[in-house]
Amino acid sequence: MEFFERHEGGERAVLVHLDVRDDRQDEDLEEFRLLASSAGVTEVGLIVGNRQRPDPRFFAGTGKVDEIKSLVQATDADVVLFDHALTPAQERNLEAELQCRVLDRTGLILDIFAQRARTFEGKLQVELAQLSHLASRLVRGWTHLERQKGGIGLRGPGETQLETDRRLLRARIVHLSERLDKVRQVRAQGRAGRQKAAVPTVSLVGYTNAGKSTLFNRMTNAEVYAADQLFATLDPTLRRLDLPGFGPMVLADTVGFIRHLPHNLVDAFRATLEETVEADLLLHVVDCASAERDRHIAAVNEVLAEVGATAPVLLVYNKVDRIEGREPRIDRDDLGVPEAVWLSARDHRGVDLLIEAIAERLGPDRFDAWLHLTPELARLRARFYDAGAVITEESDKHGEISLHVRMPHTELEQLLRREDVTLSDLTRS
Repeated sequence: MEFFERHEGGERAVLVHLDVRDDRQDEDLEEFRLLASSAGVTEVGLIVGNRQRPDPRFFAGTGKVDEIKSLVQATDADVVLFDHALTPAQERNLEAELQCRVLDRTGLILDIFAQRARTFEGKLQVELAQLSHLASRLVRGWTHLERQKGGIGLRGPGETQLETDRRLLRARIVHLSERLDKVRQVRAQGRAGRQKAAVPTVSLVGYTNAGKSTLFNRMTNAEVYAADQLFATLDPTLRRLDLPGFGPMVLADTVGFIRHLPHNLVDAFRATLEETVEADLLLHVVDCASAERDRHIAAVNEVLAEVGATAPVLLVYNKVDRIEGREPRIDRDDLGVPEAVWLSARDHRGVDLLIEAIAERLGPDRFDAWLHLTPELARLRARFYDAGAVITEESDKHGEISLHVRMPHTELEQLLRREDVTLSDLTRS
């Protein structure tokens, strides 16, 4: 079931960017233009200005609205995009005044997500976010529907068409939420399987267009779509790879974040973002050449806090090729633990340093050694296999078994305690 006819792009758009002094959620003009470009619209005009506070009726002042209206008529624009969050009433008033569609920042981001979604799960999540956004704006331009239905077959309870539409929306939202709950359960089973096999998950997070997918492709030899545009990646991708000196791990590429990411999207994509919440390590990819670097880092940290991600973070400063004189390196804290890696995913410089840093960050909590079992410890051998911890097995003519075991220290201790065996019983001097 499709709720929306989505445009294929190429629409003519007038962009409106106002600096509101009492609004702490100031936006970046260049990012707004990149958002519009990513949505596939053609910018035919730009209106900028300043206000002390938003106008309750139009957000912009009446003089600025007249200026927008003149530009819309002169350019024959199809849509006006506001780089701000508009109330339903403001959108309705602007559309009536400008005689064309009006979309705010949230609606623009939702439209980009709708274009990018490819998988069944991604489409479910986008539709849920769109419907949640639409539910509060159902009155827009539909005041004629407030009249009660009448005529043959329509008499009875007196429910207005608008009430019917709201009821249908609520039913669809409940249906989508239930289907996404099932997706969440499937993902949880997959994570449980990886945890049982002692395979850690490392998730790439970061501001949109920071280069996560390019880095993901370099590390895994995958072919995930990567482009110089916002939200090039929407559907999550997981790949298993072997770290030299460490062993198997799962790398997850996730959707990019953005300042003031709509709450509808955060809620709808919670099933996907759980890969981030449940990760053993987060690689926070940053465009180190961006003038907005610090604000982007703060925006990502805000979303991570909102979804409850508490995993350790390794900063990855990408795009060092854009900074003259900057070379790939690992930054370490006072204890020598890697806390940041500088690299260029595009040029494949420094990726080896990142792999080294990941192995160091994951390694201290893992046991990786040979254990020697006598024939009477056959049940313990089966326990190691059940845990997915055996890398290699060798046996000698006396029936003794040597196992190359790799697993978290805590799990090893629990397993040995259940079998009433100590580690010293399994190691040779």
